[in-house]
Parts: sequence; C-alpha cells; structure tokens
Amino acid sequence: MKILFADSLPDEYVDQLRARGDECEVRGDLTADDLPGAIGGVDVLLVRSTRVTADTIANSDRLGLIVRSGAGTNTIDCEAAANAGIYVCNVPGKNSLAVAELTMGLLLAIDRHIADATADLRNGVWNKKAYSRSDGIYGKTLGIIGVGEIGMAVAERARGFGLTVIAERKPGRKPETEARIRAAGVKLVDGLNEMIRGSDIISVHVPGDASTAGLVDADFLDKMKPGAILLNTSRGEMVDEAALIAAMDAKGIRAGLDVFCDEPGGGTAEFTSALAQHPNVVGTHHIGASTQQAQDATASGSIDVIEAYRAGDLLNCVNVSPTRIGTATIIIRHFDRVGVLASALEVLRGAAINVQTMENRVFQGSNAAIGIIDVSGDVTEELVRDLAALENVIQVQAADREA
Repeated sequence: MKILFADSLPDEYVDQLRARGDECEVRGDLTADDLPGAIGGVDVLLVRSTRVTADTIANSDRLGLIVRSGAGTNTIDCEAAANAGIYVCNVPGKNSLAVAELTMGLLLAIDRHIADATADLRNGVWNKKAYSRSDGIYGKTLGIIGVGEIGMAVAERARGFGLTVIAERKPGRKPETEARIRAAGVKLVDGLNEMIRGSDIISVHVPGDASTAGLVDADFLDKMKPGAILLNTSRGEMVDEAALIAAMDAKGIRAGLDVFCDEPGGGTAEFTSALAQHPNVVGTHHIGASTQQAQDATASGSIDVIEAYRAGDLLNCVNVSPTRIGTATIIIRHFDRVGVLASALEVLRGAAINVQTMENRVFQGSNAAIGIIDVSGDVTEELVRDLAALENVIQVQAADREA
C-alpha cells in the first residue's frame, strides 16, 4: 500500500510499515490546502492535526482509509468520506493520561500562581509576599463535564489531591457506565446546573462538535461561583471567549486553557488572543496529548489500525453504521462451494433488493457455511424460493427486521 503521513510519526513506527513492503511518504509540511494535490495514488492517509476536507476526498483515486492519529475526528470531513466509501478510523484513549496530567498541572498552576511567579523570577523580581497567597485545592469540589476516558483519568488524579469529584447524571446512560463512574468515587448530581453551582472547579472533557460548541456561554458562567476555576483541555470552540473574559472581569473567574478559538494550525505562528493574554488565564499551546508516552501509544495504535485494515478488519471506525441495518435479514445455509453467494447476489439484484450488510461463516470442516445478509427491499416468498432453488443451497430463511 501507499501510505501518506500528512503529519509526522516517529521513524520507528513508519519503518514497521516499510518493512511490510508499504510505500511510506512522510510529508509533515502538508497543509489542508496542499492535500488535494498530494492524495493521488494514496491508499491510506494518516493525519494528526491536518484537516482533511471534501476537496481532498474528491481528488483521491485509491484512498480507502483515513487514520486520525488521536481521538477527535472533527478535522476530517467524515460525511464526505462516508459518501465516497472511505473509512475514517481514530485512536481513542491513548492520550487520556497525558491530557489528565496537563489538566491537573493547569489547576495547580492557577492556584499557586506558578506562571506569573516564574516570569517574575526570570525578570529578577522576588515577590514572596504576593505569591504566598493561595487558596489550596484540598477539600474543594471539582465538576467534570464528560466522564469518558479523559474525564475519568482526571477524576482519579483529582481524588488523589483530596478533591470531591461530581458529574452530571444523564438519562439513558448504560448501567455499567454509571457503575464505573461511581466506582471511581465520582458523585452523580441531577442536571448540569446543579453541577455548575456546586463546583469550585469545572473541567471540560467532551468531544468538539456542533452539540458542544458554545457550551460554556454567558449563562453557564453566570452560574459559576465567584472566583471559581474553569479548565478546558478539549476544544476552544466550547467556550464563548468574550463571555469568559467578561466573567473573569466581573466575578474573578480564573481559567486554565490548553485550547483557544482560531488557534494556529501549525506548530509555530503569531497568535494574538485577548483571552490568552488575560491575567486570570494560565494557558498552554494545545499540547494536552503531547507527551512522549502519549505520542508513542498513539503512534502504535495508528499502526494497529492500518494493520487491521490490511487484514480486512476495522478498528475504531467512526463513519460506518454502528448497527446492522436493512428491512429484512436473509439467512442462506449452503455448501461451501465457489459461486454460491455470487449466484444469490444475482437473484437479489434481479429483484431490486439492495444488500446493506453481509457476513459468511464457515462451519468446522469447511463443507458447509451460512450467509447472513441484511437487505432493503420487498423480500417475497417467491424470492425466497428462487434463492432456495440455487445449486448448493441447503436452506433459506427470511425475516423482517424490527424498525
């Protein structure tokens, strides 16, 4: 396969693929605008932060897999990829510990004025009197929005610092998920508003999409306690930056932020942000997942995704239907002979029946097999008889799927 790395991966992981005979092109300098002109002849595209637009997908001629070497896929046009029959897979959970560590680091830096104190020391200023004023975080309440892998990792570390951790109870959450949350010592409260009002610190750990954009708005900030701390290591678009600045000015809200709206896409650039420059903000450069441990784990996971694709399997695919679909299921028990299912598909085609999902399982001994085909269309008794009459077919069953 030809694999294009639009963001760099450590050489040792790229070399693993080269050892398999893959043609690996590492182009860490590519931008979203460059990709459409570079995608020709590529079977697999791997990205971290580089955007994959509909233009890139439209210009591809062999692309079958896009790997996001990380968790979020909001930088990839997953709908355009799905429409073109291109898998989009990610590598979730590998950077959870790194993001959790930075989250706690931002919290401690805010409480102990670490950034300002360091700046003063470097400028030759000794101000022990000012920097001795700290609340301390022991016994305070941390509200976590988003109790996935990262949120849970934050909760574990927060409890080690003596914080009480709370999260919103959500209707429809799986019982086993809720049990895992409770087992980690997280107290569930009724509704987001109760969580906001009861928290001294709030940390945001939800995916960035249309449903979470502007989550932290003026109303949200108005419910926060005066002097409370907001931590965001997820996506900048979740925070109404103007509203946060107003809340910091009006009620002393403090913020630890790793992400910002309109942040540069590259590794180095000029960046002017009223929020980042506010004295109540301790900020970092979208580096939550950027520890060597996290990068190695994510790179290894990315190779696993590519190897699974090579073998005809999928890992962490985000743009295929998560469940079986169709109006009916046809089950064909047959002898394991060449052309049996091909003949069955010809019959379905003649009846204008569309195949949605299909699986063929071979019995021990390789004499017989069973094909399970989910279809859309009118499966009549006549169609079932036509399938059953095919050579080497043992039995055919058909049943409507529940709506």
